[in-house]
Amino acid sequence: MARLGKKPVVIPEKVKLTVDGRTLVASGEKGSLTLNLPGELSVSSNNRELVLQSVVSSGRKKTFRRGDQLLGLYRKLILNMLEGVTRGFEKILEIHGVGYKAELKDNQLFLHLGFTHPVVLEIPTGITVQIVKDTIIYVRGYDKEKVGSFSSKIRSVCPPEPYKGTGIRYRGEYVRQKVGKAAAGGTK
Repeated sequence: MARLGKKPVVIPEKVKLTVDGRTLVASGEKGSLTLNLPGELSVSSNNRELVLQSVVSSGRKKTFRRGDQLLGLYRKLILNMLEGVTRGFEKILEIHGVGYKAELKDNQLFLHLGFTHPVVLEIPTGITVQIVKDTIIYVRGYDKEKVGSFSSKIRSVCPPEPYKGTGIRYRGEYVRQKVGKAAAGGTK
């Protein structure tokens, strides 16, 4: 049985959470998010707490086990929703390389990374992008999945290269440097 999944989720004062059947809607100062629960789970709320439970079906042990497996996952997804609509999420990316830079125009992110043309990425709705010193990109939003997905899309344009260390990486990410070729010619 899941232990963390059984713990109640405390709803912050600033958040309005509505339960409509299998749909949860969390609204806060940053925005509004929706989560659909699977058939193996049920939800009940009392006062400012939300409790997830596994649905026991008659004689179907497999369904019962599946509900237990999903308890912890959906509890964490609800916690992410609540944190997103109150504080939001942020990912910081750094661009390393001579002449590499980023710039914003309208709702597009232009990445100049040594290619013949700049790489243009459309910024999704609900995401804000801020650029500091042309080489540091802040990606912010209230949906954790969107923030992470867009950040990984930016990083995948030019991932860190292991020999020189150039490319786009997350702040704090360690890129292991490989040793290049040894100099030709030996000693006599």
